Amino acid sequence: MDLEFIYKRHSVRQFTEEQVPEQTIKELIKAATYAPSGKNQQNWHFVVITNKKKIAEIARIVERKNAELCTYLCDETKIKGLKGSLPYQTVFKAAPVLILVYAGPYYTIADMLLADGIMSREEAIKYANPNPGIQNIAAALENLLLAAASLGYGTCWMTGPTHAAEDISAYIGFNKEGYQLAAMTPLGIPAADKVSVPPRKPVEDVLTFIS
Repeated sequence: MDLEFIYKRHSVRQFTEEQVPEQTIKELIKAATYAPSGKNQQNWHFVVITNKKKIAEIARIVERKNAELCTYLCDETKIKGLKGSLPYQTVFKAAPVLILVYAGPYYTIADMLLADGIMSREEAIKYANPNPGIQNIAAALENLLLAAASLGYGTCWMTGPTHAAEDISAYIGFNKEGYQLAAMTPLGIPAADKVSVPPRKPVEDVLTFIS
């Protein structure tokens, strides 16, 4: 069983300055759109940024938001932890391409139950837990990451910077009704040949067979 295309994907945080051809980017986005989607709603939208100055400014926006959020914390350990996460939230600033993935509206069973108002809100909201709208985005982005790795490109699944989602969207001028920034990934040629891979839990620890 050849699953090497899966194991080629790693989180890459350092990139060369080599540009990614526009046609390649389009093919990667196309691969992303072939992900499974609940009710075939395809509630995703991809914004691709290749302007280095804009990518750098987005990183500064994340930095400013991180500093702002720290002012709402009292516990020094929490403040230190939030500040310490900043370098990981801005690793995209050196990449030649930044892809922002937006999630659009997704009407769920919970929405129907809440709208009709017969079931209590506390009970109805339980049916929103699977959150298929976000699962669609996750599946699409994973397709993109795997396709990129198969072509020799590096990526890094990122959700940390989305705490600055509104500011980022305002800066780039993206405004599509009902859509919110859900994740992002840098894209480029990895700067290093070898990438450290965090250990994975044994399959036996995460697998249950029921016959």
